[in-house]
Amino acid sequence: MDPIAAWHRFVRERDPALLDALIADDAVFQSPAVHAPQTGKAQTIRYLTAAMRVLGNDSFRYLNEWRGDGSAVLEFESEIDGYTANGVDILHWGGDGRIVLFKVMVRPLKVLGRLVEKMIVELSVPDPAA
Repeated sequence: MDPIAAWHRFVRERDPALLDALIADDAVFQSPAVHAPQTGKAQTIRYLTAAMRVLGNDSFRYLNEWRGDGSAVLEFESEIDGYTANGVDILHWGGDGRIVLFKVMVRPLKVLGRLVEKMIVELSVPDPAA
């Protein structure tokens, strides 16, 4: 499995079910929106789907992509409340192609503040899968 192709498919289709095969059971999600890393498959999927609801509007697009052995950096751009967010998704995967670490970085600070506020709202909604 090509994890980057699978990730791009999720971004296009916005179907959280696609993440089940892509995210490892012991995955870790790191975000500027929360202090502590979020651990485990369920928590990683929860944060990724919330982030996609916040950032994945019509303006969301990937600008560049860099790949290494078992890792990639995807630079993105999106608008939040009229401000342009610029950030990177840093992905690491295991030999089976499943993502073990997903780290997000976002700038500028004003946009990060809005992102944190919106993520709090998204994450407060009960998970229908729970």
